[in-house]
Amino acid sequence: MEWLDRMNDAIDYIESKLSDDIDIEEVAKRACSSRFHFQRMFHMLTGVTVAEYIRRRRLTMAAQELAMSATKVFDVSLKYRYESPESFAKAFRKAHGLSPSEARAQGVQLKAYPRISFQLSLKGDKEMDYKIVHRNAFPVIGKSIRVSLKEGDAMRRMPAFWSECQADGTIERLTSLCPGKNLLGIKMKFDDDDEQFTYIIAVEGAAEELESGWTTSEIPAATWAMFPSVGPLPKSIQDVWMRIFQEWFPATGYQHAEAPEMEVYPLGDTMADDYRCEVWIPVNKD
Repeated sequence: MEWLDRMNDAIDYIESKLSDDIDIEEVAKRACSSRFHFQRMFHMLTGVTVAEYIRRRRLTMAAQELAMSATKVFDVSLKYRYESPESFAKAFRKAHGLSPSEARAQGVQLKAYPRISFQLSLKGDKEMDYKIVHRNAFPVIGKSIRVSLKEGDAMRRMPAFWSECQADGTIERLTSLCPGKNLLGIKMKFDDDDEQFTYIIAVEGAAEELESGWTTSEIPAATWAMFPSVGPLPKSIQDVWMRIFQEWFPATGYQHAEAPEMEVYPLGDTMADDYRCEVWIPVNKD
């Protein structure tokens, strides 16, 4: 219940500041959380980023104000923190399907994005296995793309990227380069401002010479919470991800450390009922 109250306190703060500049650091403090942990929790629980939630709520309030008052469009755009009427009009049209001035017409249809409220959902009837392991830094080699958290972009592009790497021989070359090593799906280099992160399909190891389009990186030393996933992909591992953020984090007092997240895939039939892989989440104790 304490976790629930803290998350709702953070929403209360956002709602009270929609016509002001909102400091995400301050929002996270209301949830007694680090900025990084709060933003990952929020996105996993709601399906939208904090920034997108704020944008949608501001455009909802702006539409109401335009429909119910004679306030100038210019003043409404400034109130809801848009740099210019042009940028406001573009965002407004994308959200509502019409211009700000058209929103004043009688009977016009507008869209409202409701305020989020975190509520108690009784779960926990199924145990979650996990282990806590510290690992020193290690190198990885593979192929990467930059994906967005906006509008489900990452969920669409990451599976397509795996298919592409399978089709062009990247996965075969990676596994032959580092025999016996598991394939890794790594989320890293999260950028709060542009709501993007880098996704790498990789193996642990290094190469003297990189193939065209490949990249290397170092996974920093971290303490990892490791969760097993059993069953055909992608549903089994997607269910584990949701349970980590919906159940495990709120129940344990751990927070997400600002480090990469990983999925660890042994070779095998990924569609088999007994296929086993893992989710690794970097953590620290709050």
